[in-house]
Formats: sequence, C-alpha cells, structure tokens
Amino acid sequence: MSASHIVKTLDELATLYGAVNPNSLAKETPALTPEYRRWIEHAPFLAIATCGPEGFDCSPRGDAPGQLFRILSDTQIAIPDRRGNNRIDTLKNLIGDPRVALLFLTPGINETLRINGRAVISTDPELIETFSVDGKKPATVIQVDIQAVYFQCARALVRSGLWNAESHVSQTAVPTAGQMTKGAFAGFDVKRYDVELAARQKKTLY
Repeated sequence: MSASHIVKTLDELATLYGAVNPNSLAKETPALTPEYRRWIEHAPFLAIATCGPEGFDCSPRGDAPGQLFRILSDTQIAIPDRRGNNRIDTLKNLIGDPRVALLFLTPGINETLRINGRAVISTDPELIETFSVDGKKPATVIQVDIQAVYFQCARALVRSGLWNAESHVSQTAVPTAGQMTKGAFAGFDVKRYDVELAARQKKTLY
C-alpha cells in the first residue's frame, strides 16, 4: 500500500466525504427521548464496547426484552452481567476507563440505536435482584450514565440483509464452536465439546 493513499488529517477526510447531513447531528440527544425510550424497550440484543490497557473490546449481550437491561431514568440504564466465560474483559476495562458505547438491535428493524456514556460496576443487591431469572442472579450490574443517544440509519442492515431469512447461513457452512477452539488450542476435544454444547448452554444460560 502506498503511503500516499493513507488518510492522515481531518481536512483530508472532509474533502473525501463532504459536509455532514444536519439531521445526523440534530438527532443526537443527551438523554433518552420518549421515542428513543420506546425503541430500545423492544431490543433483545446489544453490543457493548469498552477500552482498556490491552486495547478495545466489543462484547455481545442478549436477553428477552425487559431482561437485557433496565431503564433507571432518561439518563441512566442498567445492564446485568449475565453468566459467561469469566474472561470479564468488559468489566476489567471499565475499572480503568469508564467510557462505554452501546449498539442496540431489534429483529426485523433495520435502524439501530446507539448510546455513549460512562459506566460503573454495581453490586447493589436490590438492583441485582430485579434481574433475577429462575432464582439466578447476575454477579454485577453495569450502570451506564448516558451522554449521547442517536439512531443509526438503516443502510448497513439493508445492505447486509441481516433479517432476510434467504440470506441466513447454514450451520454447516461455518466451523463449529469446538472447531474454532481447536484452531487455537491443538489438543482440544472437538467432538465431545460440540456434542455437549447445547445441553451445557441450556443449563448455564443464567
């Protein structure tokens, strides 16, 4: 790659892309509007991005609407840290850098919603109890103080055909979880892992 093709300045970017659409700036708010609130109340999935000493991390979070997160106020939401693999990359990053970015998706809806803010890790027993499922509670809850909210237009999801069933990929077209693990860990027992995976996930979902 030629060094002459590397964009290095804001002026170069402005020349390439031109003026921002005023609506793209106007739709950003410092808190949840009634419309933004109604939108995310239907979301069963979000991605949470954080930054730490080792770099950036982006983690998927999914649950039933109403269990994925809770709106505490127009400027604060709470996200349970459900059971996982205990890497806790997100939480470790938040200890040193509270900045957080969230991207919410709702099946069948091509717009997405973004929240930027600052977060803390809470062990408040009353808050944790509100996220209990079948008697199982998250170890902690991430409380996000909202600084910016805005929706992303539908182009990315329209181009990808994400919700189009005809574009869905067969499970056999990609490596299994066990195969991907073995690719990084040569002695891994792929067959046993894949055979037991569905039952293990069901048992340890919460």
